[in-house]
Amino acid sequence: MITYAPIEAPPRAALIREILTPLQFGSLALQSPLLAAAPRGRGERVLVLPGFGASDASTSVLRAYLGFLGYRVTGWGLGTNDGDVLALMARIRSRVVELAREQPVHLIGWSLGGYIAREVARDAQDAVASVITLGSPVVGGPKYTAVASMFDAGEGALDDVEQMVATRYREPLEVPVTAIYSKLDGVVSWRACIDSWSPNVEHVEIVSTHAGLGFSASAFSIIASRLARQGRR
Repeated sequence: MITYAPIEAPPRAALIREILTPLQFGSLALQSPLLAAAPRGRGERVLVLPGFGASDASTSVLRAYLGFLGYRVTGWGLGTNDGDVLALMARIRSRVVELAREQPVHLIGWSLGGYIAREVARDAQDAVASVITLGSPVVGGPKYTAVASMFDAGEGALDDVEQMVATRYREPLEVPVTAIYSKLDGVVSWRACIDSWSPNVEHVEIVSTHAGLGFSASAFSIIASRLARQGRR
């Protein structure tokens, strides 16, 4: 059984930090000349997954940027992420295998979307080139998030989910993963974003709110760099 240091969900007061999110749009605009000079893609496939309660609209800015850089970017096309992880994993796995007929796919997932991306990669490693997660809870599932109560179906339910998540680590995740996280995240405990067991995970800390991760100039720069790195391999 996997063990780890104690983790706590962000306190409700931490959600106040999320009101700073609009500031990141200004930073994104200011740093757009640098972002425009990022390494170019060569038509590699990228599939972007939204977080819980969000749809492809939430990732439109990121997808537009990656399209500008020369990647063939696709939204997940499944409407709103309703949190039904097992059903969503099955549907995304099928989509990834289909897209990977030409070449392995890069997966980018925001929050819960990142967890789903990792688990799809775990099950279909030959079809996935790399995974990039943004504030994704890889420990405990929803247990260490500010929205845990929305997933709690009864006494002990979150503990059961946590154990199910831990059990998945028995199957090694060998695809390269970049885990972007922020200690200012008011929704997901940053400690729950740290994967201490998979062999190919690079953790990168940035300054961002949780809601701002999909609009962060720092996150965009890291994503462009890692996609280009994987593309050169």
